[in-house]
Amino acid sequence: MSTHDWPLWEVFVRSRRGLSHTHAGSLHAPDAEMALRNARDLYTRRSEGISIWVVPSSAISASSPDEKDSFFDPAADKPYRHPTFYEIPEGVKHL
Repeated sequence: MSTHDWPLWEVFVRSRRGLSHTHAGSLHAPDAEMALRNARDLYTRRSEGISIWVVPSSAISASSPDEKDSFFDPAADKPYRHPTFYEIPEGVKHL
């Protein structure tokens, strides 16, 4: 297998305990172990992370931006999920 045939991996890094992993970028590697090592070297060179996930791009399923209206339409009929019906008491600065 040449380097041109290596699968694409998506890299997620958690910068601190208690935070979520965030997408850091993509890279090509022959297997998961090499993808982890390359992700460490590429995305956490300055100790930016404490945890790394690598996921084959082919394993990720995503919604299409072109179908956003029909895909997210079921959530539109649930206005109670948005705090627009509540009055914020005086003196409360952060919710």
